[in-house]
Amino acid sequence: MVDFENAIEIKSLTKAYDGFTLNNINFNVPKGSIMGFIGQNGAGKTTTIKLILNLLKRDSGEIKILGMDNISDEYEIKSQIAAVFDELPFHDDLNAKQIGIILSDIFANWNKDTYNDFLDRFTLSQKKKIRAFSKGMKMKLQIAAALSHKARLLIMDEATTGLDPVVRNEILDIFLEYLQDENNSILMSSHITTDLEKIADSVTFIDKGKILLSGYKDDILESHGLIKCRKSDCQYIESDDIVSTRMNDFGAEIMVHDRRKCLEKYSGAVIDSTTLEEIMLFYVRRDKKEWF
Repeated sequence: MVDFENAIEIKSLTKAYDGFTLNNINFNVPKGSIMGFIGQNGAGKTTTIKLILNLLKRDSGEIKILGMDNISDEYEIKSQIAAVFDELPFHDDLNAKQIGIILSDIFANWNKDTYNDFLDRFTLSQKKKIRAFSKGMKMKLQIAAALSHKARLLIMDEATTGLDPVVRNEILDIFLEYLQDENNSILMSSHITTDLEKIADSVTFIDKGKILLSGYKDDILESHGLIKCRKSDCQYIESDDIVSTRMNDFGAEIMVHDRRKCLEKYSGAVIDSTTLEEIMLFYVRRDKKEWF
């Protein structure tokens, strides 16, 4: 077995299309952790995931998965990972039992009992055709399949989008159970940042094909803050400290990227804690120093 520190290692990854470039991105997913991969639609999340899975040909860069090269060791890697997408990859005329039979021929480590246990837990019929499943049921079926062949890495691409909060929480609980085995890891692409705040250990934020932030979630949340002040007070905050500034009828909110330094620098300023959603929002508008 290959020894590795990071479940995923991405170095200098580049992919250019007409009108969009995934530009020299670098980040790692530590083994035994959940990384939230966040960004608005079109930021480059799905392109990155397709490159990780070797579904797209990269222009340059290096990708290692479970310590192995994602191209030369593709067959071995794909026997040890699972990918879950927004759309179900199975034909609508199949049922859950038939899907289990098909996957048992694909994965050497397929565990029929584990799969059936998940179907029971999710109250999914083995005989009903997939076309009759709701979106939440289809997602649960994908997860049941993904977690039934001893995968060491789970890659999720916007998998919880459109699901109701009850179903999303149920799925998040499953992920936390999966991470009880410290050899397991998850890369979870999503723009539902509240889900990631609940379960992610680290976060990578991509925008317009560039990585803006990557690190431990708690460190990112702790380092950023919101100064709430009068519009006239904005002039006293130095531009190097500012991500961007949101104006409103009552004054201004200024996102700063080093909360501790700003507390010392601007005595008397009230700097509130913030959220991943607000951080993403202010960074997306970083080219506009002031916005409404």
